[in-house]
Amino acid sequence: MRMYKHLFFDLDHTLWDFEANSRQTLSELYTNMHLAERGINDFERFNKNYLIHNEKLWDRYRKGFIKTEELRWKRMWLTLLDFKIGDEKLAREMGAVFLDLLPTRKLLFPYTLEILQYLTQKNYTLHLITNGFEKTQHAKLKNSGLHGFFKEVITSEGSNSLKPHKAIFDYALLRSKAAASESIMLGDDIDVDIAGARAAGLDQVYVNHLNKPLPEIQPTYTIASLRELEQIF
Repeated sequence: MRMYKHLFFDLDHTLWDFEANSRQTLSELYTNMHLAERGINDFERFNKNYLIHNEKLWDRYRKGFIKTEELRWKRMWLTLLDFKIGDEKLAREMGAVFLDLLPTRKLLFPYTLEILQYLTQKNYTLHLITNGFEKTQHAKLKNSGLHGFFKEVITSEGSNSLKPHKAIFDYALLRSKAAASESIMLGDDIDVDIAGARAAGLDQVYVNHLNKPLPEIQPTYTIASLRELEQIF
């Protein structure tokens, strides 16, 4: 068993509950922008379809097929089209309002603050590696009370790379002055966090909050809740 010194966390879907925070934000946007009156008569379908389009577009963004600006508004545009609303101006406005509101949300997965305090008290050095925009991710950390736990916050925008590419992990190790042999990545996405970290020479903790079927790739560790990290560290 390796002796770890540096713990690199993912943010969205691992510590910060993206789906719950996104739902809160979309609900506020749905009400304040009077989307029911514009023809979106089913909020549950609106929320579900947004999450589907967001995930698909993020995959295209990670692979370099689309740029940042396109990601930011097209997820709204595609969701509107599901309701037969072809209003690009509205989609762009919704995208901008969503990005203003989302980082103010504070919902974390159970035991997030407690486990970060536990790890800090045990003298681990904590960092973040997140596929996200610099301003947005730092705002999430500040508003949710997470910012003070992490020495280095590596975003895809700030590093000019994206998980699962090796370059972002190499950059994170360089910034944190950490060796891969004494570092471990903790995240929820097998293809992005786990496979990416493995390729960069880091051990991994697969944080399987949703109890998905175990993947073919075998992470170093798999947990179903953040509390289980006390059994590893």
